Amino acid sequence: MPKTEVILTHNIVGLGAESDQVKVAAGYARNYLFPQGFAIPLTGANKRRIEALKQRRAQREADELNHMNDLSRSLAKLIAVLTVKTGEDGKMFGSVTSGAIADQLKTQFDVALDKKKIHLEHPIRTLGEHEVELRLHADVVTKLKVRVESSTPLPTPAETPQAAGQRDDRTEKRGRRPERAAAPVAAAPEQPEQHEKKPKAAKGEKAEKPARAKKSE
Repeated sequence: MPKTEVILTHNIVGLGAESDQVKVAAGYARNYLFPQGFAIPLTGANKRRIEALKQRRAQREADELNHMNDLSRSLAKLIAVLTVKTGEDGKMFGSVTSGAIADQLKTQFDVALDKKKIHLEHPIRTLGEHEVELRLHADVVTKLKVRVESSTPLPTPAETPQAAGQRDDRTEKRGRRPERAAAPVAAAPEQPEQHEKKPKAAKGEKAEKPARAKKSE
């Protein structure tokens, strides 16, 4: 297949960036690159445009770096929450992949991120919180927190009567409020003790009887 040399005017992943001179299939250049304005033929006249293309490339790359730095700071504050199905023992069915994380970022935060920038050594297979490395740019690497939760809550173990009783005791102790001190009651006046005996009259002495009232004449 015949080749032709062209000058790229746009960044094309897997091929090159602005101002790069590359060789491509003649049909690919004629049918796609030239009509889309992604490249121009390599001629003497077009070579004079290379400097301008280099300046545009430098500006684009600087803008991308700034954007990725801003995105890095934002993503570092987020927690992507993914819900998965699990068995009764808490084990996940399947795993969480970089594609699933990218989809969740789009759904949860409206952040469009290429899954190739999400670096996972192995798919996530356990519940809980994980840190995932994001390679946003050649000079920008950050971490994203990913929390994997179960859509089927684990069964609660039944409590033994003894444990329930201990819990009730603790609850009662915690919930009991200190009683207010009763207001002091005024002391009642002292009364002579009832068991005290009256002094007996001396022997030979008779208690005087009260005088009878005289009859009216």
